[in-house]
Amino acid sequence: MAAPKPLASPEKEVRFTRAAQGRLFLVLAAFMLALALGVVVLATQGTEFEAPRLEGYLWTALFPLFAAWVMLRLAVRCIRHAYLIFTPLGIEIFPLFRPEVNMQLVLWSVIDSVECDEDLRRLLIHYTSEKSAGVMVSLAPILPAQRSLLKALVTNLATQRAASPTL
Repeated sequence: MAAPKPLASPEKEVRFTRAAQGRLFLVLAAFMLALALGVVVLATQGTEFEAPRLEGYLWTALFPLFAAWVMLRLAVRCIRHAYLIFTPLGIEIFPLFRPEVNMQLVLWSVIDSVECDEDLRRLLIHYTSEKSAGVMVSLAPILPAQRSLLKALVTNLATQRAASPTL
């Protein structure tokens, strides 16, 4: 599996991963694994008076087993790879699939203001002072504890940009 590349200067950037989505995929993987195990038991175990309930259908356990493998891979990908990265250049936004192609970099020179909404569900990146153009990023993939850290980062960036307009 592809691993994140080592950073040249990690102290200059803040990363947020899709850990909340990863947790959901881990739960789904465990459920699919339990379902596959249940099918295996029902297809192989019987009593001395009765044949197994799903006799001859052991192969159907492969479907939830494959789904569990896919969910586990998605969970590991969500937990390991970044979703939002705040760098000295700007804010990098990575989609779940094909991030090397569909990554979006919003430069600080283009950004007028950055804010989070009250319930920490969305990150709003405004290009104009009228707040008529920009990017809205969902914060649902980020863990709630990390959302409060993101809120602190955004408020700190806003105060720094207000003090020094060249940032």
